[in-house]
Amino acid sequence: MEDFTTLKLLDKVRFLFIKMGVDYPVMRQILQVKLLMDERKVPTFYNQSAAKKEDQKYGYIKSLWIYVLIGLILIPFMAFGENYLFQMSITYAIFIFMIMTTLISEFSSVLLDVRDRSILSTKPISDKTVNAAKFMHILIYLTYLTIAITAVPLIVALFKQGILFFVLTVFEIILINIFVVVLTAILYIAILRFFDGERLKDLINYVQIGLSLILMIGYQFLARSFELVNVDIVMEFHWWSMFLIPMWFAAPYELLLSGDQSLLTIGFSILSIVIPLISIWLYIKLIPTFERNLQKLLSTSKSKKEKSNRLKEFLLRKICATSEERAFYRFAALMMKQEREFKLKVYPSLGFAFIIPFIFMFNGVRIENVDYSSSMGYMFIYSSMLIIPAAVLMIGHSAKYKAAWIYKIFPMKDFTDLKKGSLKAFLVKLYIPLYAVLSIVFCLIYGVRIIPDLLAVLVASFLYTVICYIFHDSQIPFTKPSNEINDDQGWKNLLLMIPLGLIAGAHYFMTVKIAYGTIIYLLLLIIINFSVWKTVFRRTG
Repeated sequence: MEDFTTLKLLDKVRFLFIKMGVDYPVMRQILQVKLLMDERKVPTFYNQSAAKKEDQKYGYIKSLWIYVLIGLILIPFMAFGENYLFQMSITYAIFIFMIMTTLISEFSSVLLDVRDRSILSTKPISDKTVNAAKFMHILIYLTYLTIAITAVPLIVALFKQGILFFVLTVFEIILINIFVVVLTAILYIAILRFFDGERLKDLINYVQIGLSLILMIGYQFLARSFELVNVDIVMEFHWWSMFLIPMWFAAPYELLLSGDQSLLTIGFSILSIVIPLISIWLYIKLIPTFERNLQKLLSTSKSKKEKSNRLKEFLLRKICATSEERAFYRFAALMMKQEREFKLKVYPSLGFAFIIPFIFMFNGVRIENVDYSSSMGYMFIYSSMLIIPAAVLMIGHSAKYKAAWIYKIFPMKDFTDLKKGSLKAFLVKLYIPLYAVLSIVFCLIYGVRIIPDLLAVLVASFLYTVICYIFHDSQIPFTKPSNEINDDQGWKNLLLMIPLGLIAGAHYFMTVKIAYGTIIYLLLLIIINFSVWKTVFRRTG
């Protein structure tokens, strides 16, 4: 079995564990097995890409480069200026957010691991040894993550701010890591106390989605963060400031580097040390309760039967012509709602599709003044369609693809209704709600004059969905493994930006060059849509 470098370093301080009553040889063996198993685990970041199997060994270590890039955001706040209270409050707010979301996303399987209980509980191993192995398992990876996020900013700060700033920051980061681990564990304890394990799994999944979204748009804030460095900002303490956790850890900089010896500065500095120490004590006391509540993860809650709704049934009959198509629509909608693999890969793109039109729009505002009463900036809403290629591709894949054998016993010769119903389920359940919210916001910005344009974009999205479906080889939904999404299919998604650009360009040309061009374009799209959907989904038998 591979002997890891981290375990060799841990051997140097084995006397500390022995003094605490931990069976160090057993703890080391448990850690060795856990680290070996982790090599087979694909991190959340790799779940968003088509990483090859041979590249997934040490996948977590290799994925740290994205955190290094995100950590560059901290450089202007840590290395430039002397407004320590403001700068370090922002720094630690970003750092705490990144550490906590990553802890929930990547390390929940460690904190909430119940799979090894059936093995270890039958052996003469003390709870103290098992908990020490769990804690060290988290600490090893949290150390990697912390170094990735803060290494470059700390090196720059060492030369710009001095050795005292550097040492103080390292000390504060250690305290923050302790505090965040315990805070996350207490959050889990509270959730498991009042809810079942299925609710907690959903929470973890949504945090993974949020983390993926933050990683995708984080680069947008990198360049803008430098604009805050030279701004003169005066921050004052108020009574409610005691609830702002990042300010606790920013206060010691004012005390030691700026000489601010006010009562609140001293009080907050004390909190930055005392609260993490108290949190460790509290966590130790709550460990028995935590371990008992973890048993809820072994149980699953009964799914509530969805109540019938006459309006929904009426609309469904209008959307889907046949009973078979309606059945497959419901099946696909349920798969998109419940399958975690699909949600983890598609839902972050939903958030990205919502944000990117505003990124384009506000970048244009930064360059020149815009008259929203006559501007055509609403055309950026076409960028929300960037989700469609990836989602249509994912509809053909599933983590439970082996269950597709059931298709073979269906009394049907083709799967036209299945394919058609699945695409409609994606549009109705995922894309149209996103597009509706975007349309409302754009109407508030540009006025109701753009409603015909928005309708044209919506109809264009239906046509673009079929184009993506054809381009991705018309796969039968949910029949292929999720890990079979390769680089070739990724290139297809890039190529699919060409028809999207052509559709948006045609809309722009018709609107600018032809009187009532938007209305004409909308009518043409409706006719083309009807023809294309009918031709592509023609029954073969």
